Amino acid sequence: MNIGEKLFELRKEKNLSQEEVAEKLNVTRQTVSKWETNQSTPDFDKIIPLCELFEISTEELLTGNKQEKINEEVKAEEKTEKILTKEEVKQKSAEVVSTSVFLYVVSIAFLMVAIPVFRMNPIVASAIFLCIIAWATARIVKHYMSVPKFEKTKQEKKEEKIIKEVNGIIGSICTVIYFVVSFATMAWHITWIIFIIDGILCQIVKLFFMLNEKEETDNEE
Repeated sequence: MNIGEKLFELRKEKNLSQEEVAEKLNVTRQTVSKWETNQSTPDFDKIIPLCELFEISTEELLTGNKQEKINEEVKAEEKTEKILTKEEVKQKSAEVVSTSVFLYVVSIAFLMVAIPVFRMNPIVASAIFLCIIAWATARIVKHYMSVPKFEKTKQEKKEEKIIKEVNGIIGSICTVIYFVVSFATMAWHITWIIFIIDGILCQIVKLFFMLNEKEETDNEE
């Protein structure tokens, strides 16, 4: 159904004449007639007054789709989306963190044996090492940017504070070790791996609290 036919139908539903519509919109009867016969289309500044007059949305006037129908389609789409519970999000987080920690460990183990044992080209070995690190990090970032937010309990806030404090301590220790080892060996091109280890330890701390919380929840059930 085009706009002209729609306007004609709406006018008849409201039991209005072309003259009455024209008077309410401050246009001539001929203008209304041209709209309904598709000889012309309403100007932009007449779209909203037309919708208000016929008590419809601009979407319904321009496309013929009723707003109720659109809302129903949106609700139907929302129902098809799986809504994760708080426990499911925690379980998924533990899975992502644990597998990412595993990838971090694998990357370091690979770098330790790739060059001295397998005689791999240092550039190629380093590239593979960085790709594994990037993959593990991307998984963590993607997960925590996409999970829904839940209001934290007092226990969760307390645990989060402890995690930050422990990770801060680990970071400080690793930084001291980095400078001590670097100055002692002058192997600056290798000792930066200590910061990767720092990241792994921080994720392990987070994973420990996740698993501990899951165990407590299971025991309560």
